Amino acid sequence: MAVSIKSAREIELMRTSCKLLSEVFAELENFIRPGISTMDINNRGDELIRKQDCIPNFLHYQGYPASICVSVNDEVVHGIPKPDRILQEGDIVSLDAGLIYKGFHSDMARTFAVGEISEDARLLIERTKQSFFEGIKMAKAGNHLFDISNAIDAYISQFGYGIVRDLVGHGIGTHLHEDPQVPNFAQKRRGLKLCAGMTLAVEPMINQGTGDVDWLDDDWTVVSADNSLSAHYENTILITPSGEPEILTLY
Repeated sequence: MAVSIKSAREIELMRTSCKLLSEVFAELENFIRPGISTMDINNRGDELIRKQDCIPNFLHYQGYPASICVSVNDEVVHGIPKPDRILQEGDIVSLDAGLIYKGFHSDMARTFAVGEISEDARLLIERTKQSFFEGIKMAKAGNHLFDISNAIDAYISQFGYGIVRDLVGHGIGTHLHEDPQVPNFAQKRRGLKLCAGMTLAVEPMINQGTGDVDWLDDDWTVVSADNSLSAHYENTILITPSGEPEILTLY
C-alpha cells in the first residue's frame, strides 16, 4: 500500500480543489426541488464545475456516463442521471461528485430532502451525516485508520441501520481513488497509522434497512437490497499535525 503524503504546495492545491467543489454543492442544494429531473441536476453541476475552469472527474471515469452521480431514495450511489427521472415531493436525493483543479482531485457527497420528507427520512440523513463527524474525531495523526471505521460503526449500530460494506472511502490526491481504502464498518485490525499530510475521502453510506446492496442492469446504480432508503455523506479531509483533521469540502 503506497499512501501519498502531500507537500505544503499540494495541500494548497487540494484546498482550492475542494473549496471549488463545495461551492458547486452549495449551488446544487439550492437548485433541488420537486419537478426537476436528475439530468437537470447533472447538467447544472457540470456547468458549475466548468465555470470554475475545472474538469468533472466522474465523467467517463471507468466508463461512468455523467458528471454528477444522482441517486434517489433506495439508490445508494452511482445513480445515472436521466431526463425522465423526475424528483417528487418527499424524495431524498444523494449527489456524489468531484472535480480536478490543476491536477488535484476533490470528492464529496450529500443527501438532500426534496421538499417535505418523512421524519424517518430526515433522521436517516441526519444520522448518516453525524456518523461522518463521529468517525473523523479519530482522524488524527498517530491514530490508526480503522479507528475511523470503528467510530462510524459504533455510532450507526445503535439505530439498527445497515452500513453498506461493498463500497468504502478512499485516499485522494492526483488520482480520484488512491490508497488506503476507508471502510465505514468495524474492523478487527487497526490498519495503518495516520500521518499528517494524508488526504482521505471519508463517506458513510447508510441504509434504513439492510446494508446489503444490488447492482442494477446499467452496471452502475447501486440500490439497497430491500429497497429501503439510503443516505450518503462524504467529505475530503486532511490529516494535520495539530491533531484535529481539516475538512476540505465543508460548506
